[in-house]
Amino acid sequence: MDVLHACCAGLDVHKRTVVACVRRVDPAGKVFKNIKTFATMTQDLLNLSDWLAAQGVTTVAMESTGTYWKPVFNLLEPRFAVVLVNAHHIKQVPGRKTDVKDSEWIAQLLQHGLLRPSFIPPRPTRELRDLTRQRTQLTAEKTAVANRIQKVLEDANIKLGSVASDVLDVSGRDMIEAIIRGEFDPVKLADLARRRLRGKIPQLQLALEGSVTEHHRFLLRTQMDHLNHLERLIRRYDERIAEVLDPFAEQVGRLMTIPGIDHRVAEIVLAEIGLEMARFPTAGHLSSWAGLSSGNHESAGKRRSGGTTPGNRWLKSALVQSAWAAYRAKGTHLSRKFRRIAGNRGKKRAAVAVAHTLLVIIYHLLRDGTNYQEIAGDSEAA
Repeated sequence: MDVLHACCAGLDVHKRTVVACVRRVDPAGKVFKNIKTFATMTQDLLNLSDWLAAQGVTTVAMESTGTYWKPVFNLLEPRFAVVLVNAHHIKQVPGRKTDVKDSEWIAQLLQHGLLRPSFIPPRPTRELRDLTRQRTQLTAEKTAVANRIQKVLEDANIKLGSVASDVLDVSGRDMIEAIIRGEFDPVKLADLARRRLRGKIPQLQLALEGSVTEHHRFLLRTQMDHLNHLERLIRRYDERIAEVLDPFAEQVGRLMTIPGIDHRVAEIVLAEIGLEMARFPTAGHLSSWAGLSSGNHESAGKRRSGGTTPGNRWLKSALVQSAWAAYRAKGTHLSRKFRRIAGNRGKKRAAVAVAHTLLVIIYHLLRDGTNYQEIAGDSEAA
């Protein structure tokens, strides 16, 4: 087997230790191995870097295990070509892995060019990813808290959700805060309605007559405090993300010309795939990486159904959400495509198909520096 790297290293990364195997092949083809274990404190990782450099290593490979690889990658990245590999891919390569130490096996696979590197964006993009992913998690937590508030209201037989479309809009919050303070008169509570909701005051009076106890008021107070805290945190993340993306306002605006893509989704897209489309040879490569391409399953000349791969769940989720928004945007190519596919295969598959189309459009817009142009009729050119 041909040797791609004359001197390289494989790292087996754990929470407290990193096992490094340096593998060197001399011109005669003889293999030399040197294995050493380091702790994961910063000074120990700097010692690891110095040791690898002294051994003549230029390329290092490691598995993407949890989050333990991140500090190792960050400290080695300025000095070596670091290859981060999906652990699943390593397991697919035949070999005596059960009889060989992990670091030696990784080094051997790297030396012979049998590892596929994962896409790791530059540090600024990785930091932006941290911000958008944390915000997404906080938003999901906010939704969970809102659902708990609704459950408490239902338990107290307050049917606010049956009349108001949004229990936690301005009117709903005023009513909940009044209930927490001890106001139980449904007439006074209904009079807190604002704007269009005032037209439903008779229904509100009926819905707000419940059986609220001190226990319910305590639960509502703690859940509302939690909700307000999460909203403050989300606003701080919004401000920080806007600050980081300010130099790329043009790219954000370009993505927002696509039906279904709002400001938040545009931020997530740029955080997940970056700005340099040269990393992906074609739109198909990007779609496959994101998990929005159909899988290949063909046997004996017959094409069978192949599902999408897991891919990047943050990007995939945001684009599927945008596909539903595009579906509601009447008179657009994406809306027509969604409806056409949904008629044959159902709305869930239509959402994934339109999410794939959105990603293809995004690829070309970022690569070519152009804005979205609506497609007339029912053409599938996008």
